[in-house]
Amino acid sequence: MTLASYSISDLAETFTITPRTLRFYESKGLLSPKRQGVIRVYSEKDKVRLELALRAKRLGFSLEEIKEIIELYDPAQPEDPRQLYSVLRKLHEKRKDLINKFNDIRETLNAMDIIEERALATLGKRQNPRVNQIPLELI
Repeated sequence: MTLASYSISDLAETFTITPRTLRFYESKGLLSPKRQGVIRVYSEKDKVRLELALRAKRLGFSLEEIKEIIELYDPAQPEDPRQLYSVLRKLHEKRKDLINKFNDIRETLNAMDIIEERALATLGKRQNPRVNQIPLELI
């Protein structure tokens, strides 16, 4: 039985990322391809680790957090409680951060609405013909 292997361009194309990104993840210890001369040869394990890393990155995890999670991953025990508890803890923290950011954004948008209403009311009170020249996308 031959194990699957991938070139840098195979993985880059599969995950729609650049070879530079792969080399960066390698430099951070997330991937460890074998070498055949100057050519990198990625294993199925590297492919799974990359997929996990990219998914975690989209969720907003730092590279350090990603590395910690990935290092706990054991394909022989995909339901390892240590990894699952670690992921759950980190997801809880990330969710809390996102909710705080969401609330900050909502407050900022509400403040912008108030400022916009006041500015439009002030402009409406003025009998200045130039007011009608304001582009609609600004109103």
